[in-house]
Amino acid sequence: MDTKSTATDPARPERAGEHGPEQGAATGRVGRAVRSPFGWMLIGVLGVGGVAGLTSGGEPGTASATVLPVLGAVVAVAVYWAVMRFVARRPTPELARGRARREALLGGGIGLAFVLVSTLLIAAFGGYSFSWSGGGFLSVVAPMAAISLGAAVTEELMFRGLAVQALERLYGSRAALAITALLFGGLHLANPGATLWSSLAIALEAGLLLGAAFLWRRSIWFVVGFHFAWNTAEGLLGIPVSGHASEGLLTTEVSGPVLLTGGGFGLEASIVPVVVCVLLAVPMLVLAHRRGGLVPMRRAER
Repeated sequence: MDTKSTATDPARPERAGEHGPEQGAATGRVGRAVRSPFGWMLIGVLGVGGVAGLTSGGEPGTASATVLPVLGAVVAVAVYWAVMRFVARRPTPELARGRARREALLGGGIGLAFVLVSTLLIAAFGGYSFSWSGGGFLSVVAPMAAISLGAAVTEELMFRGLAVQALERLYGSRAALAITALLFGGLHLANPGATLWSSLAIALEAGLLLGAAFLWRRSIWFVVGFHFAWNTAEGLLGIPVSGHASEGLLTTEVSGPVLLTGGGFGLEASIVPVVVCVLLAVPMLVLAHRRGGLVPMRRAER
């Protein structure tokens, strides 16, 4: 039996004090980087985005087109919770199950009202007219709802859950809202029929409005309900959702200037929902401020 101390054995490549402090310092730096707001935001976005990518390829008209987005939504929430719990090391009150149903229904109600009011205003100015499409109810509603749910959950987890909360810890809530709104609009430039105007409109509508909604309620379920109702209502009305057309329960005939109707891109490129969204976002931000939900820059992490 070798009784020499491993700390003084010259045959061993590792000796006390030779690499330990450096390795420990490097490990500490990596750990701090991972646990920083930028670190856990990046890890979370990659995780949730990866789930979205893997579960969004169901063949239209098949059961997978309905099942995969719902499964992806469930897995995405689990990934988000794990990143917040084990990487960011922070609680997740925004996922509180006790108020999930109430918040989702409230958000869904406001989202539905937002779409219906915007659509009716456009129709009143002669931009939209509707007719029944003739499609089966379940065959249209089920896949539409599933796809909308998957998109609402994953996008809200990435943008409002991760990006807004990480950036406001660094720069405050107002800067986080502005940055994420512009980023959300910019990413929609890749959508079919997108223009600079449509992306700016989405930055104001979805980016600003959903960001304000989250800062007001501090609930993922609220913004998911809002986003889900928005996309589902548009799709069922037969209006393209951010450039993506699909079969709805109704068929929408479009006439008039693109600024009014949104043209082939859909409702989001119309000036009408932009105005409506500002009218909704401003009181939400006022309520968020009164509730202490806006983090000032001076209190943000450095």
